[in-house]
Amino acid sequence: MGSYETLRVALAIAAKDLLVEQRTKTAFFSSLVFAILVLTILYFARDATAVSDLDLAPGALWVTFTFAGMLGLNRAFLLERENRAVDGLRLSPATPTGIFLGKVLGNLVFVGVVELVSLPLFILFYDVPIWRQLGLLLLVIFLATTGFVAVGTLFSAIVVRTRFSEVMLPVLLLPFLFPPIVAAVQLTRRIVALRPFDELTGWLSMLAAFVVIFFFLSLLLFEAILEE
Repeated sequence: MGSYETLRVALAIAAKDLLVEQRTKTAFFSSLVFAILVLTILYFARDATAVSDLDLAPGALWVTFTFAGMLGLNRAFLLERENRAVDGLRLSPATPTGIFLGKVLGNLVFVGVVELVSLPLFILFYDVPIWRQLGLLLLVIFLATTGFVAVGTLFSAIVVRTRFSEVMLPVLLLPFLFPPIVAAVQLTRRIVALRPFDELTGWLSMLAAFVVIFFFLSLLLFEAILEE
């Protein structure tokens, strides 16, 4: 199957997943409500005299994005578990690469929408001066989310056959998220503090390297997972 057909399959799978979610909206609203709840709790639980908004904001943002995103990733292969629809994907002409890219694209759109809706609330609560570097913050969010979604899609395919998939996914996924999330938090802390770009390049290169490595490793391993 050529690259064009792989891309067509990926777009079709992503569109199918997003259409199903658009009809039910269950996972989207669950993730969004969770994100708003976490941001609100962390904001009102802080001691403003002990911890400044600029110190708390980066951690609060990525705790929110990470756990809200996991709620969405849990649904990645639940759609195919019913009536053994995953067997239909395996028997179809679609390659594992096309299936993986389609799942990643659908999850990336899903998680990205949750993040974009949550971001204005984060800015409102913590009053962080990021408008001058909003594009840079969006780049960091995109890179970290891509790595998170790629690994999360792989592990979602692994745990979907287990009895407690909702519990197993965070347990398996969190250790792998440590490097990119740490890099994303460090970058966000510097962005909200309006630090010069020279102070971001090292962490930005590290984040990009993690994303590339995680993405292609997940892509290579996905075929073996799908065949199990």
